[in-house]
Amino acid sequence: MVSRFEHPAGSYKKIFETCEELAEPLPATVTGRIPSFLKGSLLRLGPGLFEVGDEPFYHLFDGQALMHKFDFKNGQVTYYRKFVRTDAYVRAITEKRVVITEFGTFAYPDPCKNIFSRFFSYFKGVEVTDNCLVNVYPIGEDFYAVTETNYITKVNTENLETLKKVDMCNYVNINGITAHPHIEHDGTVYNIGNCMGKGATLAYNIVRIPPTQKDKSDPIEKSKVVVQFPSAERFKPSYVHSFGMSDNYFVFVETPVKINLLKFLSAWSIRGSNYMDCFESNESQGTLFHVAKKDPGEYIDLKFKGAPIGMFHHINTYEDQGFIVVDLCSWKGFEFVYNYLWLANLRANWEEVKKAAMMAPQPEVRRYVIPLDVHKEEQGKNLVSLPYTTATAVMHADGMIWLEPEVLFSGPRQAFEFPQINYQRYGGKNYTYAYGLGLNHFIPDRICKLNVKTKETWVWQEPESYPSEPLFVQTPDGVDEDDGVLLTIVAAPGSQRPAYMLILNAKDLSEIARAEVECSIPVTFHGMYKQ
Repeated sequence: MVSRFEHPAGSYKKIFETCEELAEPLPATVTGRIPSFLKGSLLRLGPGLFEVGDEPFYHLFDGQALMHKFDFKNGQVTYYRKFVRTDAYVRAITEKRVVITEFGTFAYPDPCKNIFSRFFSYFKGVEVTDNCLVNVYPIGEDFYAVTETNYITKVNTENLETLKKVDMCNYVNINGITAHPHIEHDGTVYNIGNCMGKGATLAYNIVRIPPTQKDKSDPIEKSKVVVQFPSAERFKPSYVHSFGMSDNYFVFVETPVKINLLKFLSAWSIRGSNYMDCFESNESQGTLFHVAKKDPGEYIDLKFKGAPIGMFHHINTYEDQGFIVVDLCSWKGFEFVYNYLWLANLRANWEEVKKAAMMAPQPEVRRYVIPLDVHKEEQGKNLVSLPYTTATAVMHADGMIWLEPEVLFSGPRQAFEFPQINYQRYGGKNYTYAYGLGLNHFIPDRICKLNVKTKETWVWQEPESYPSEPLFVQTPDGVDEDDGVLLTIVAAPGSQRPAYMLILNAKDLSEIARAEVECSIPVTFHGMYKQ
């Protein structure tokens, strides 16, 4: 799955450039044949505005949220995009400057205010961003564009209009909530966020949002905390990007990358920090694996620990013969990978991009196995008896169980990231195939498929082409796990038509069709296929 191409021309820089929204959908030029079962929409979120007036955004996760939509109808495809009208976006456009602090960009006070009003504005508390550039997912019959703060934004997926800003703090005890929920077949949504726990200490809550209500009331109003995980440090919760869920358990991986809440609340308002300034690493903690029963929610008070890793995306989590198998995309060590995602780094010339990535943590796809039936007398021996994995779990004298992973894929500076599976049928189940975006020194340049049982791999790649997260869509009458297609948006800056939506056969990553548009498309992070 290692990239076959270098990128000395630097055309990847174009995916980090501002673009304009569209007044109306553009017809795409289709090559190949669009599968007849594709009759919905591919929805994607990412940054689309990388500067306001003379003020640039500095980090990959700062650009203002742009929603993209490819519509499929009668074998034809149209493309449309629109900026999400968040408070962060509207105020920035109105005042022609960065008004709300983003992940890596501090919003300076209004220069038109006098020194006294600027001084007092520092002490009004942190104004948290609602810039929902990360993902979109359904809650009940509605759809929400999301980031990782307490704010989610209701959107109309037909015309991409912004409908309503929702503060999840009004409904449940959380400080923020991830952009990677788990959604069950009936529409029940589970998510995780850090919170204030017992005894004035930080913790992490799993939140349940019920499916569509018979009385048509808003499911968010009936949100409830299911179970709480403890935090290893009282005032320094770990950064949480996703979590694992099997049929009967939740798995939360607490990494050594910490948010210093005291710094977040105090230094921010006095000297003007951004979110990135508030991260630090606990070099001695390692990685903690927490497990809880799902229904009823109950924390399992066993200490599972492994070597330090950074982790953003779970691939899948399932139960097998008294074990929980946890597959994830990891980055070795305790350093925060986001330190390498400053736009200045990503827009650098190719040799500079590679040089910076050489200092970053090494990516690996890993499988951890957590034993559920643990006895004190089994100290010192491997508790994992599954025949198909080399992952181990060994109990130490203090009762801590040390986890060593099986490496499913590892390539030098070659990440398998933004993972997807046949979630509809195999989410939380024993599975075989994962699909991902291949990062070549952090530059996305290929689509990958991994057999997690045999470690066989497949790759789609073309020169100077920069795809996005591949979304799996099941063939309606499909029998095999990989009977379906992958949908991805590809930027091809040097081409006559500089972007296209690509449809690949999920079996072998062969091209089925592409729908080219006559406009550039910047980087996108996550999204969904809506039937």
